[in-house]
Amino acid sequence: MKTAKMNGAAALLEAEAEGLTLLRSESSESGYKGVAFISGKNLTMPYKARVQRGGKTVTLGSFATAEEAALCYARTPEAQAAAAAPPKSPPMTAEEAVRQAEAEGLTLRRAEGSLTGFKMVSLSNVAARRQGLPVSQTDCKGRPYQAAVCRGGKNVHLGTFATAEEAALCVARTPEGRRLAAVPPAPPPMTAEEAVRQAEAEGLTLLKAERSDNCTGYKGVGFKRYKGVVKGYQAYLKRDGKQVTLGFFETAEEAALAVARTPEAQATAAESTPMTAEDAVRQAEAEGLTLLRSTSCSSGYMHVSFQGGASPNAMPYRAQIWRGNTKLNLGYGMTAEEAALVVARHLAAEAAAPEPPATSSRKRKASSEDSEEQPPDVPADVVVTLDGQFVEAKRRLDELEERFEALERLKRFLTEEEYAAKKAELMKEI
Repeated sequence: MKTAKMNGAAALLEAEAEGLTLLRSESSESGYKGVAFISGKNLTMPYKARVQRGGKTVTLGSFATAEEAALCYARTPEAQAAAAAPPKSPPMTAEEAVRQAEAEGLTLRRAEGSLTGFKMVSLSNVAARRQGLPVSQTDCKGRPYQAAVCRGGKNVHLGTFATAEEAALCVARTPEGRRLAAVPPAPPPMTAEEAVRQAEAEGLTLLKAERSDNCTGYKGVGFKRYKGVVKGYQAYLKRDGKQVTLGFFETAEEAALAVARTPEAQATAAESTPMTAEDAVRQAEAEGLTLLRSTSCSSGYMHVSFQGGASPNAMPYRAQIWRGNTKLNLGYGMTAEEAALVVARHLAAEAAAPEPPATSSRKRKASSEDSEEQPPDVPADVVVTLDGQFVEAKRRLDELEERFEALERLKRFLTEEEYAAKKAELMKEI
């Protein structure tokens, strides 16, 4: 049997007659606990009464007024138990929470990199949205700070509070908060100059970023800063195939120092020391290698391109080579000569590799009259062009390849007609 609709006043009188309490809520848009307001056009009953039961949200019904929905909720055992519970204490001011922590002998652990200033305390959705920050899970009016601890591998929500200090007090009262207070505080953050000097004192190398699009200038350091976040530089590395975060820091140099202290970074630093142009040339001579010059490439060397970028610390020269339809990235160098040395070593290794077995029955051999040998880096089933034409053709193709790459980099600075004309000129030379 359907009950007649009540207005707000009638629902209040009925609750009083039944001895029930309509529980108020500051965080609910309806003004009542267990009542949600559903906005939308042509909704005659926009208020829904809901209750948490057995870990699930159970909808009790839809009503025309918030008071009628609150009356429905008040009739449940859950609401009656909540009404019988002692009332919550009024919210504390920041000063009151600090004094209470001192009276209880508790420590409110500070967190310089946190938006709230305290560990395990975060902003709720509303406050975060107002500042243009990533939102969290809870949305409470008048209580923008939420406290949570990690317990048994799960995030446990402790409540929402009016001040960050009150939320930090709630955390400090937990076993997790007491264990956190026993841990010695982290040392104060370093300036960029202090981090560089500390690396020198420890005999460490702050690894330069190889890629030019790394704006921090250091390998293993990323930049993730939101409004209000102080420590925006993330230190990370690859370990056992997974990315491991080492921490967040105020400067890129301090984050690079954290990376440099790891065994992985120390092994990398021992293997790769940047060379000057003169060092690279001398090393090539010592290894009997030739740095391939190119008049058409902006770097001055074949298979070496200048990548530029926003980071002054990144290695600006990239060594790369085409094999079939695949471009192989061979590495980076602080100078064009160092990158050219990487290329020369790669080509020498390819030449020294054993030739693959012949796969074509149409193999064509040079006649006994011709004394030119098959180039060492060419498979046996590739036809040799005699009289030195093979080497010259390969050199020309490499140069054209470099010029095509240079044209693609300049494309954004050219009109469509200019780009098409230059591309047509290159195509004629193939």
